[in-house]
Amino acid sequence: MAKIIRHTYPKEFSIGMLLLIFVLSSFLSSQIFNVSWRVILSGSKVAIGMALVGSTVVIMALILWEEFLFPVHFKPKEDEVVFQNHLTKLKTQILIYFQIPVIFGFIYFYYEVNQIRFFIWALVCTVVPVVGKLLSGIKNYNDFLKLTNDTIEYKNNEKEGVFRVKDIDRITLIKDESDVLHKVQVSMTSGNQVLIDLDEMELEAYYETIQTL
Repeated sequence: MAKIIRHTYPKEFSIGMLLLIFVLSSFLSSQIFNVSWRVILSGSKVAIGMALVGSTVVIMALILWEEFLFPVHFKPKEDEVVFQNHLTKLKTQILIYFQIPVIFGFIYFYYEVNQIRFFIWALVCTVVPVVGKLLSGIKNYNDFLKLTNDTIEYKNNEKEGVFRVKDIDRITLIKDESDVLHKVQVSMTSGNQVLIDLDEMELEAYYETIQTL
């Protein structure tokens, strides 16, 4: 049975927060359109355009704040435990991300917009999720840390290795001043040392669990 390491936000909190983000961003997006508030309140189709912009900001929030949609869990087996980013999560994030440029493309061709303000909004909503989450997620797509009764195996981009437990002299957990785990140093009986950087592998959700094993 899968063990949940990090739960999603409570449903009521998620709905309330996303609704607040939607309303505020929709309201502020009025600056994109070359119409007055009087026209908007009279039932203009611009209100729909504002709602579409608000939805792109909500999508951006869903990607950046994974606690809205993506719980972190792992399924320990009898003889091994594997820690890695959930691959389905990244695929879902990329899928919903592509709705953002589609929506902005529709707004650009369907509405009369202020060019400068429109491209500022479009740039922020399309670039921030990529820089904030998607690029690092793609980079670390295949990274993992596997612990078995006999070996420790890891992959961190081009760095990878398998170490037999009987060849390990000492395992040192490297923490910061707040006692948060960040790296694992494996010292071999041969005198070699290997540093496994959990931060680079984006395994921060598993820090506490790894520390207790």
